[in-house]
Amino acid sequence: MTPPPDGTLLAQHDALLIDLDGVVYVGHHAVPQAVQALRAARDSGVHTAYVTNNASRPPSTVAEHLRSFGLDVDDADVVTSAQAGARLIADRLPAGSTVLVVGGPGVPECVAACGLVPVTSAEPTPAAVLMGYGANVCWSDLAEASYAVQAGALFVATNGDLSFPTPRGLAPGNGTLAGAVAAATGVQPIFAGKPFAPLIEESIRRVNAVAPLMVGDRLDTDIEAADISGIPSLLVFTGVTDVRTLLLAPSYRRPTYVSADLRGLALLPSDLVVTSVSSGPDGLGPLRAATQQAWPRVDQGDPDPLRDIDVDALQSLVEQALER
Repeated sequence: MTPPPDGTLLAQHDALLIDLDGVVYVGHHAVPQAVQALRAARDSGVHTAYVTNNASRPPSTVAEHLRSFGLDVDDADVVTSAQAGARLIADRLPAGSTVLVVGGPGVPECVAACGLVPVTSAEPTPAAVLMGYGANVCWSDLAEASYAVQAGALFVATNGDLSFPTPRGLAPGNGTLAGAVAAATGVQPIFAGKPFAPLIEESIRRVNAVAPLMVGDRLDTDIEAADISGIPSLLVFTGVTDVRTLLLAPSYRRPTYVSADLRGLALLPSDLVVTSVSSGPDGLGPLRAATQQAWPRVDQGDPDPLRDIDVDALQSLVEQALER
């Protein structure tokens, strides 16, 4: 075991809470540089929890996917929003309660693991509904969920992501599916996944973290979750967030650190923090400086907070950093 180099961002934390889609992989392909960075973290003794809002697959399947990239991952290192959602229901209902499940195989598996009984029909009325993403979710699934919610079932959604990245672009996420049921019934779900606390709390417990760092690619889930949970965060640009989105971020969706990719874990925090005046070894100093120009304007309600900021040039800096 080799300790992380003194002074690096990695050395400041005893655990990493790593988002998956857009950080470790996109589709079936690993994000460039991610595997090497995560291997280095593991070898240094820093615990890693792979924290995903994607509830479609069982944790063991996710872990096997990660191992296929060459990562040393135990099944227990994976924490899914389906686990957090099932636990949320189990904390509110008696053991053996029926739960109508919508989503991929990971949803019913996590429900059963919590001592609940997964079902797929709204008749007889189940005690709860747990909605998670599944590539084969169809209209009839949403209809059954709607019938159960209208009849009084506790309505829980694993996460509220409206979209997620695929090799072909953004695709509808569980938030879009749950939103259809909410629109049909007038009942809003309780969300278990990021940015809400249950998934982050479970992840911190899983690795017994004292000084965790949240790492993600989405402001509205990963970074906001860190803000809600009171822990620092690192934003990477290997997923859905672009420069314009970062510069327009409200206060509760602003990362502590910004890096092109996971190689930032090996840099000094002073070079990555958004308030840094350093040019930074990754070339993103101008971007960090731009956040300090744009964010006060956003806070003041300025109708044109990006004036005098060359967003395209900053985006080019990010793309160049990713290609290095």
